[in-house]
Amino acid sequence: MTCAIPAHLAHRNREWRQIGRALTALAAVAVLAGCEDKNAFVAPPPPKVDVATPVQRPVTRYVEATGNTAPIKNVDLVARVQGFLQSIDYQDGTFVKQGTQLFTIEPETYKLKLEQAQAAEAGAQASLKQAEADFKRQVDLVQRQAVSQATLDTSTATRDNAQANLQQAQANTRLAQLNYGYTKVSAPFDGIVSAHLVSTGELVGVASPTQLATIVAMDPIWVNFTVNEQDVLRIRAEAQRRGLTSADLKQFPILVGLQTETGYPHEGHLDYVAPTINQSTGTLAVRGLVPNDKRVLLPGYFVRVRVPFSQEKDALLVPDTALGSDQGGRYLLVANSDNVVEQRKVQIGPVDNGLRVIESGLKPDDRVVTAGLLRVIPGQKIDPQVTKIEQPQASAK
Repeated sequence: MTCAIPAHLAHRNREWRQIGRALTALAAVAVLAGCEDKNAFVAPPPPKVDVATPVQRPVTRYVEATGNTAPIKNVDLVARVQGFLQSIDYQDGTFVKQGTQLFTIEPETYKLKLEQAQAAEAGAQASLKQAEADFKRQVDLVQRQAVSQATLDTSTATRDNAQANLQQAQANTRLAQLNYGYTKVSAPFDGIVSAHLVSTGELVGVASPTQLATIVAMDPIWVNFTVNEQDVLRIRAEAQRRGLTSADLKQFPILVGLQTETGYPHEGHLDYVAPTINQSTGTLAVRGLVPNDKRVLLPGYFVRVRVPFSQEKDALLVPDTALGSDQGGRYLLVANSDNVVEQRKVQIGPVDNGLRVIESGLKPDDRVVTAGLLRVIPGQKIDPQVTKIEQPQASAK
């Protein structure tokens, strides 16, 4: 069974529904209006970025290379006479002065040969003296016509033969004296002598000179290295600008350091520059001479080499971390007068005491972005925070 709703009640229900719909629409409009006010875009403030002007100071330009040390003298000590090795007169690996006796090779035999030669020389001198006296007598007799000219000719020949015999005897004496001297092998210069290669009592110098040991001079020492063609052109241009000759180039200082040393504690000067560039490698062979009185540098070491060739009074330097790179090369981000970031293409130079030399593309008053590079792009406005570039500690290498 269904009950019918009176007409006046149904009309009232329709009015209440219409009023509810209107209130709902007003509420939705109010909510939407409130959302639009809350989501309005507000531009973020410019990012704070550290900027600094480049460091400006004198910079010395260097040519840097890797080289190796070599002795200026390295001689094999050999037996120049045949005989039994009588004694070894040094300790292996010790430093000896020039003239120090190192080996003795059976001297008695060669001493006797020297005495024999000296005796023959004395006999030749006596024969010459007698021949000269006889020659003078014959000359006097010929002048008085007491003897014939043939007798004088015989006397003259005898005298000349005696002179030749004396010269031969003197040469034999000098040769015997040399051989006797070779029985004592001495150091030809100051140096370190290697371990002996023969033993006492061994027969040496039989068919050819026998190597006994090696002596190596340690002070000074050579440092050999190569310079690439580009550096050669730079050095020659600088030398021409300063009016230096090839002889002056040999007086350039050379700084040397071992792989484990801090900096370049060993200083010498250039000693030799090759006249031509090696076409296969495009490098020029160069040699330096370095004092080595404490014998820190041993022949055969690999060393770091640095040769100063010019000095720039007002070079501009920035940290390496401020540099960026792209397909166009290296660049810096710089804040202009309107605090807008600009990209500057630069040419870089060497690192000097932890800072990178900028060859071109930068001015002394430019504000370089030194930190926060990932937060900025060219054309963006920034809030620059002025800082100062700190000087890093000098590198150990």
